Amino acid sequence: MAHYLQGLIAAALAGPVAAAPFSHAVHLQLKLSCVACHAAALTSASADDNLLPSERVCSGCHPHVAVRRAPTRTMAAKFNHQLHLKLGNIAPVIAAAIDRGAYLSPPGDLRRALNTNNACEACHRGMERAGAISLENFPKMADCLVCHNQIEPPFSCEKCHAPEQTLKPASHAPGFFDEHSSGKLKLDKASCAVCHGRTFHCQGCH
Repeated sequence: MAHYLQGLIAAALAGPVAAAPFSHAVHLQLKLSCVACHAAALTSASADDNLLPSERVCSGCHPHVAVRRAPTRTMAAKFNHQLHLKLGNIAPVIAAAIDRGAYLSPPGDLRRALNTNNACEACHRGMERAGAISLENFPKMADCLVCHNQIEPPFSCEKCHAPEQTLKPASHAPGFFDEHSSGKLKLDKASCAVCHGRTFHCQGCH
């Protein structure tokens, strides 16, 4: 593993960082803290803030750095990192929701990833294995709904999402309402919970 890590670091130092996919796994092997690179997260109160490391941060190890200037847009239009970081590590809160069956998505192996003391990793999971930037390492909507659990679409949607965003899943194509009410789609009610909550009923939409 040590030789593999040294090889990756040598390759990164040989040219601009942007020439290859960014690996959180490699950088976390160096025992860097999250805020050593993403310092802006500590004071960020807007989802529009650019939390990527600055050239000054990267150039300490990468003299010929070429930093990506703008982050990938996410579906969240409103988010406050500063406020959430003040809450401390919320991993136990998400874990407790899974344990009592209140998590609004199939958790898979998520429960195991929540055994962390790192507040950032409570939401940004799997970074220690991430060899490239991926939305898989961003929070899931069901994470947010553990605390923000007043679900009343479309009104509650706009607490986090912009009104003009297309939030309907691909299954909600023209004719969806007729097909799902006929039973042809064989939808599992649990799959609807992340947007509609567990207590929704047909009259809530119709």
